[in-house]
Amino acid sequence: MIESWITLTQQAIGLLFSFDSDVWSIIGVSFSVSVTAIIITLLPSLILGFTLAFSRFPGRWFITNLIHTMQSIPTVVIGLLVYLLLTRTGPFGDLRWLFTQQGMILGQMLICTPVLVALSQAAFTSIDRRAWETSRTLGVTRIKAIWILCRELRVPLLLAVIAAFSRILTEVGCSMMVGGNIMGVTRNMPTAIALETSKGDFAQAIALGLVLLILALVLNFTLGALRGKAEPRSH
Repeated sequence: MIESWITLTQQAIGLLFSFDSDVWSIIGVSFSVSVTAIIITLLPSLILGFTLAFSRFPGRWFITNLIHTMQSIPTVVIGLLVYLLLTRTGPFGDLRWLFTQQGMILGQMLICTPVLVALSQAAFTSIDRRAWETSRTLGVTRIKAIWILCRELRVPLLLAVIAAFSRILTEVGCSMMVGGNIMGVTRNMPTAIALETSKGDFAQAIALGLVLLILALVLNFTLGALRGKAEPRSH
């Protein structure tokens, strides 16, 4: 049994280093979809996080709690919602995004936005409000003042981006329902692992799992290093 697993692992590593077209196509789809979702949602999420942290308006409490609730919704439920929106009889059926990368991006945007908003709101709330008020008093434009705050909070905001990216890159439910797991089009690493394991093709599943494992290690070590830099040093 141990020898068989060693053989499978060797085959998996061979698939990666021989640049197997199927394996690297799956990896490419995963990163393409998830990076696009992060890029689209980043700026609006930061603006909303800033607004919730520094503004007081009717409905702020409701929006904040809605964002926190959305963080805990299973990805398969979000996938079901996006599926119903994009299906031929749904309100956005004319877009023909079901079983496409565009549909997957939409689903991952809904998954990562609450994470980005909640963590950026927490970051903006942690900073001394007088920094914002002083910038405005000195005549700095609103956009430039926000940019100054973002530079001061670059470490916690980067942590928010990494956390959101990690969540969408590894989710299965939404991608499976909305993407349809079509080879070369919408099959990403988590859905491919689920499919290949069910088929008994463990070599490819292990290869993709190794990529996710290495990425998880890199992201977690990066998070740890950033947190260490963000913590005040004791003298």
